[in-house]
Amino acid sequence: MNLSIVISAAIAIFLSILFFPLLNSNYWLKWRASLIPSTKLGADLIVRNGVIFTSDPSFPFADSMAIRDGRILRLGNYSALQDLSGYGTKELNLEGKVVVPGFIDSHVHLISAGLQLIYTYAKLRSSCVGQMARVQLEGVNQKDEVVRRVKEAALNAKRGSWILGGGWNNDFWGGELPVASWIDEVTADNPVWLTRMDGHMGLANSVALKLAGVTNLSKDPNGGTIMRTADGGILLAKYILVCHTISGNITLKVPQPTGLLVDAATELILSWIPEVSVDERREAMLRASSFALTRGVTAVVDFGRYFPGAPVEHSWQDFSDVYQWADASGKMKIRVCLFFPMETWSRLYGVINRAGRALSNWIYFGGVKAFADGSLGSNSALFHEPYFDDPDNFGLQVVESESLLNMTMASDVSGLQVAIHAIGDRANDLILDMYESVVSKNGKRDQRFRIEHAQHLAPGTAARFGQQGIVASVQPDHLLDDADAAIRKLGVDRAQKGSYLFRSLLSSNALLALGSDWPVTSAYPLRAIRTAMKRIPPGWENAWIPSECLSLNDALIAHTISAARACFLENEIGSLSTGKLADFVILSTDSWDEFATEASASVNATYVGGVQAYP
Repeated sequence: MNLSIVISAAIAIFLSILFFPLLNSNYWLKWRASLIPSTKLGADLIVRNGVIFTSDPSFPFADSMAIRDGRILRLGNYSALQDLSGYGTKELNLEGKVVVPGFIDSHVHLISAGLQLIYTYAKLRSSCVGQMARVQLEGVNQKDEVVRRVKEAALNAKRGSWILGGGWNNDFWGGELPVASWIDEVTADNPVWLTRMDGHMGLANSVALKLAGVTNLSKDPNGGTIMRTADGGILLAKYILVCHTISGNITLKVPQPTGLLVDAATELILSWIPEVSVDERREAMLRASSFALTRGVTAVVDFGRYFPGAPVEHSWQDFSDVYQWADASGKMKIRVCLFFPMETWSRLYGVINRAGRALSNWIYFGGVKAFADGSLGSNSALFHEPYFDDPDNFGLQVVESESLLNMTMASDVSGLQVAIHAIGDRANDLILDMYESVVSKNGKRDQRFRIEHAQHLAPGTAARFGQQGIVASVQPDHLLDDADAAIRKLGVDRAQKGSYLFRSLLSSNALLALGSDWPVTSAYPLRAIRTAMKRIPPGWENAWIPSECLSLNDALIAHTISAARACFLENEIGSLSTGKLADFVILSTDSWDEFATEASASVNATYVGGVQAYP
């Protein structure tokens, strides 16, 4: 054999052995990583020297936290995080301040809340926004002020254009319900629609009633009521107006609409109101998100612009026109979990099959929502016993039982989470019975059925939530407005025994999730937590049903990790745990003990994905 050939072969074998690792892609990745400063493998941000409440029972408190790429890298003592610090790592000295996970508001109507902010921001009680005049009635406590504000809006409105607004609460001026005649004289050239603060009742003037074809011959739709005049007052069922025939000799008793429409009957008016523009809705979502951050809210469960009488298409329009636009253009500020009208369950099922349950780290698909009843303030919440102040009225069942059951069965078998609005004790029992029936037919799995509000419960019902594994999605700040009204409408005994049973629900092992129902009440988790702990309504000296007060720890858990579990997001958000998204809030207090006792603090800063989002 030629010696040169042998030598060449030997050299080739030697070089192959020497450089073989270079053919491995992992080698090059490691080599490239070695050229990058080691800090890139460490933390982007270390938050230190604080009292960090994690909402994670395995590691309840820490004083420092390391964050990389928007997620939590490690928690513990500052000394235990030193190896993660290096060139490029920023450090934030909390100076002893309390830190909590970003609050999750378990029940909002985000775009509706943003629209309200837009109209309020104009700093005019009545203003023209878009093609319609707007009037704000939140907090108004006199009939004359209602009329004055509507008149002012009418003066600024174009002839024939709609005047919209609301937020009124008749309890603020003694309980008398408004009627069209209050505002007819000052709105002769414009249709008017003013919603009650809970969204389950609205007032139309006579121009709007005529436009919509609502007359004394109109029938109440299923799940709704056209309120009519009666001798001695306004009733929900029997209505009488004395009027005279042409001859003047015969007196006829004829039912006549008062202008008030309840729950599903609101559709008679809503179908005539022009839709809000895409630009307004986008601006509304952005404004609402910015406001939420000021309150420490980093994620919301959004039930959309959907309520009895409203078009189901609104939720889908907002998804495509607003949320997909914001996500694609990088404008999302808070995380949203979207629920859609239950009537459209098959559409949501199709979207999830194609896109999965998360469009991004900002937008998640929650499930579907329906309504069992109305609201206490509108006397349309469904009860076993009649209203104390309206003995012929038990409330309204908004959706017929068989239809609700069939939609729930179909939604559940398709793997969708189901949430149903129920306020009255009979409505809550009806939904618990229905959920039990669905499980018996579809089988038991991790369904996490939700009841939204769960405000008034019959004896023994709270225990059923835990037994059946039901999420109780509650809004503590509602009790601030409802305490006096509940006693008046239900009587002292019923109100005292069955209203806002937070502690009873928690003791039954129900999954308790706190929220606001914004814009019915403002998104304000720290106030909701204080309300859940203290339960002292305005003007009261003592707690309403003190046995139902929560501890700070329970309330924080319900507004963070339990709220995340309630919408299947506990692996991403809800606690400050390794691997989760770094959403957290720095509070004004530096005393945990004082915070636990007084629940008094404000938001100093809000971080989303490890980045300061407020201020």
